[in-house]
Amino acid sequence: MKHEFILDGLNCANCAAKIEEKLKNTPEFSGVSFSFATKALSLSCDKADIQAEVQAIVDSIEDGVTVRLPDDNDDEDEEISKLDIILLIGSAIMFVAAVVLRDIRWLSVILSVLAVIASGYEVMIDGVKSAIKLRLDETTLMTVAVFAAMALGDFTEAAAVTVLFGIGELLEDKAVEKSRRDIRKLADIRPDTAVIYEGGITREIPAEDVGLGTIIEISPHTRVPLDCVITEGSATVDSSSLTGESAPVEVGAGSQLLSGMLNNDRTIYAKTTKLYADSAATRIVKLVEESAKNKGDGEKLITRFARIYTPAVILLGVLIAVIPSLITGEWAMWLKRALVCLVASCPCSIVISVPLAYFAGIGAASRAGVLIKGGKYAESLASTKCFCFDKTGTLTDNGIRVSAIEPMSGHTEEEVISLAASAEMKSAHPAAMAIREYAESNKIPLKMMTDHSEIAARGVSANYEGRLITCGKDERFDGVTVCADGEAIGVITLSESVRREAFEVIRELKKLGAENISMLSGDRREDCERVGEELDIEGVYSGLLPEEKVGQVDALIKKYGSCCFVGDGINDAPVLSRATCGIAMGMGSDAAIESADIVLSDESLTALPRAVRLCHSTIKTVKANISFSLMIKALVIALSVFGIAPLWLAVLADTGVCLLCVLNSVRLIRRK
Repeated sequence: MKHEFILDGLNCANCAAKIEEKLKNTPEFSGVSFSFATKALSLSCDKADIQAEVQAIVDSIEDGVTVRLPDDNDDEDEEISKLDIILLIGSAIMFVAAVVLRDIRWLSVILSVLAVIASGYEVMIDGVKSAIKLRLDETTLMTVAVFAAMALGDFTEAAAVTVLFGIGELLEDKAVEKSRRDIRKLADIRPDTAVIYEGGITREIPAEDVGLGTIIEISPHTRVPLDCVITEGSATVDSSSLTGESAPVEVGAGSQLLSGMLNNDRTIYAKTTKLYADSAATRIVKLVEESAKNKGDGEKLITRFARIYTPAVILLGVLIAVIPSLITGEWAMWLKRALVCLVASCPCSIVISVPLAYFAGIGAASRAGVLIKGGKYAESLASTKCFCFDKTGTLTDNGIRVSAIEPMSGHTEEEVISLAASAEMKSAHPAAMAIREYAESNKIPLKMMTDHSEIAARGVSANYEGRLITCGKDERFDGVTVCADGEAIGVITLSESVRREAFEVIRELKKLGAENISMLSGDRREDCERVGEELDIEGVYSGLLPEEKVGQVDALIKKYGSCCFVGDGINDAPVLSRATCGIAMGMGSDAAIESADIVLSDESLTALPRAVRLCHSTIKTVKANISFSLMIKALVIALSVFGIAPLWLAVLADTGVCLLCVLNSVRLIRRK
């Protein structure tokens, strides 16, 4: 049985990692995953009610955290107490006064102590609780540092530490909360209600209560609540929240609408085709929310890193305090330097910012029409050097077009097309439509013909100036043969129509570092080679069965280390699953969503280079946060050993660096 909870009041990423680890080590729980970005905890257990049990485990690690079931209040921000803000401002004023009046020793000490109490009482209470639980975290380190500073007579420095830490924590909490709010907004595309239309009367009901085949009214400037098809009216709709494309689309009777689209102007009526739980917007929101469960190697590495890093820096602090003191006998000086080292080394900046960067990047991708199911797939897409494409329906659009004209008997290409298009004028066959479209786009004039007729599976005929013009199959030629009075005057070759965006997408992928682009298809060699040559694709593999496609992907993975496969998600489920990263096109197919790791929500390849760039930016942000944090901490630790870094600088290396890394992660959400 799957359980979902929200952990309110959990703002310590280090504690979150410990809670997740302890839950994973509880034998009766499985599938444990916690997202610091959304505060969502999910796990599986045979018991029906485990909320109290989870609460007890959370309380054993972090006090003040409430385990509750998800509800409509999940979008509400945790408000910071006005009293805490007033106390922080007051403590800052007292600290400044203590520095100004430091020549009046007794008054400066009193002001410093009051500043410490006003700004640091909660931290010190938490620090004592952590110490009792034999857990060393930033609150324990801060508490030890403050009391040690006062014991050494540095009262103003103790005040500086608590005031700066309080300000840093306040700004950090606000930044994290804002990023959480921005991420939630990315998924805020589901209307909770729908207006149904029955017997000329409209009424508003919850969207989840609307049945299949219900007529709904969609007013201007409102979002489509469920997937539906228009029955009456026309309008322009904005699909950018689903596809990332900002250009409005004209829709009318018979047009398909996906939930989450925005009606720009006129009232329209539509019949629902899917229930609320199965509609596009709901599926997108679910995918984004669940993406945090599939953590990337970077996120897992940070969790393992924190387990090793914290004991290591504590040992380093002990060595700094003890070894030089045994040599010089100056215990107070080296103890203070060790405290600076410990405070500066807190790993919160990494533990918070790295998961936040992944989630922000995935959230931004969803706004751009790309649904990434987890950090590990973002890593795969960012690092891969090999892309494989299915042909039919992926690189081609399932349509046909004129690809070659071979005139005979002294006729010209224009004459052949003109006669063929004129003879095909009344046919609805796809080949006829392709020939007429070619003539129209090339402005080739048509002939006046009479006696049009069509024989199923054979072709068409018509009379032109007393001559019988026929277009159709001829065993002698490979294509549509055009004849005049039985004599072949030309052959028109038809082929699949390559997607217009495919040319630019292939070029963009090569610019982004793709070393190999291949096409895997079950179609005949001639058709595949033509498409491959047209798109400048290096590897063209034709006539492949599904299992042979899997084998070819295996070979490419061995050669390049990874391989992303792009397909329609229906016929290519095995190879989508086998690829390092399977990418499916379109939200229409459940098979596409289930078998793929990434879904392009629009029926277009345009979003693929966009997704690669976003994943590159996400991984760069993760690496930058880690490098910057470790560099600053190493610098402050080195300065502390030489007695150059004061305690307040160590606080800046902790909360200040954390704030900067969080803000750097949030940039991904606003990336254009």
